[in-house]
Amino acid sequence: MAHLLSASCPLNISCSKTTPKSLKQSSSSFPTSLTLRTSIQPFKTLSLNKNNTKKLFSVRATTLQQPGTKPGSTSSQTSGEQPRPTRVMVIGGDGYCGWATSLHLSNKNYEVAIVDNLVRRHFDDQLGLDSLTPISSIHDRIRRWRSLTQKDINLYIGDVCDFEFLSEAFTSFKPDAVVHFGEQRSAPYSMIDRSRALYTQQNNVLGTLNVLFAIKEFSEDCHLVKLGTMGEYGTPNIDIEEGYITITHNGRTDTLPYPKQASSFYHLSKVHDSNNIAFTCKAWGIRATDLNQGVVYGVRTDETEMHEELYNRFDYDGIFGTALNRFCVQAAVGHPLTVYGKGGQTRGYLDIRDTVQCVELAISNPAKRGEFRVFNQFTEQFSVNQLASLVTKAGEKLGIEVQTISVPNPRVEAEEHYYNAKHTKLIELGLEPHLLSDSLLDSLLNFAVQFKDRVDTKQIMPSVSWRKIGAKPKTVSA
Repeated sequence: MAHLLSASCPLNISCSKTTPKSLKQSSSSFPTSLTLRTSIQPFKTLSLNKNNTKKLFSVRATTLQQPGTKPGSTSSQTSGEQPRPTRVMVIGGDGYCGWATSLHLSNKNYEVAIVDNLVRRHFDDQLGLDSLTPISSIHDRIRRWRSLTQKDINLYIGDVCDFEFLSEAFTSFKPDAVVHFGEQRSAPYSMIDRSRALYTQQNNVLGTLNVLFAIKEFSEDCHLVKLGTMGEYGTPNIDIEEGYITITHNGRTDTLPYPKQASSFYHLSKVHDSNNIAFTCKAWGIRATDLNQGVVYGVRTDETEMHEELYNRFDYDGIFGTALNRFCVQAAVGHPLTVYGKGGQTRGYLDIRDTVQCVELAISNPAKRGEFRVFNQFTEQFSVNQLASLVTKAGEKLGIEVQTISVPNPRVEAEEHYYNAKHTKLIELGLEPHLLSDSLLDSLLNFAVQFKDRVDTKQIMPSVSWRKIGAKPKTVSA
């Protein structure tokens, strides 16, 4: 069993040698009303030397409630019986989608807890990468949010692959809904070498299994909102339905899960997740919504714009950067737009503001007990060539000369193909999309220009090959 150290620690925390760099905060990083509980837990960090497994601190930090406040309550509540506040646990709440979602839900008066092992920050250190935007520590982010809004966000620092830690988080916070972003989310990262492929599948699949068991053991009525990916479907030569397809075969008809054609070890981990979730919905009566998300672009939401310490990360490198974000940064620094192969690869795309909107819609319209819903979460379809053309035109209006080059495709994928994916269920629930307009592209380009001095041009070109992945660990030279 983990040993609970102290129920209250001084604000100036003394960290051991094995405490992650990102946890070493000065006293100014914390609000004045803070309780901190630490339990010594095995904390899995990716290490190419399996003998170097470290014991690190799992930390739970939460700001205390001010007298008279009712976290999670809304102004529309009537007098009389007080409904229980909706409590949402956001796993991976320090990441790109997770941070924006956490702030959005908090701003909508949900009581929010972030669960994160901060490993995404470790990936940057490991690979020599950095966000285009300067991002504050998770403690500074939460402190700033509290000072601006008087709203509290609970924080649990630890690994969901550690079931003892996850159990403590569940029993302590008692979530009504769990939003699960907490996975290694990069296809190129999963294709660097054997160790990263194994890490991706172990972290993603085992972590999700732990979440499912935690719901079964501690919160049976909890609604799981899981981030999937449109990449599970691949690029079939038929229309892509939302999760299920009705087939007539040899005179008999059935509705079955839509066939999956994953294209990386990362995408395969998502397929495994979907199968495990579907099974537990049937076997245990878990309620779950799988959000098969397209490619996300943008960086600003209403909440992250409130202060520079709330800025979201903006990845532009060849491992974590998504196509449109990468193209905007390349245009801003005068680098040719890098189109992989023929450029006909077509995918669904959505604005980060629509990501947070979709998650809220899923939470406020939960699945039934035993139901496994699948929503295709995107708003528009573009080919890579179409995106390059849009960025080129937007650059011209801003006086930026933009060029495009074709580079050898590091991936194994169809470069010209049919693609027509359905995405009606979230619209029916009330999604109001932010479509890719000229003004939005102008804003993205101007944002990239604002921070172009932070761009490391060595990180722009793709460095990971699907065909050249090997068992030997791949190191990164400075």
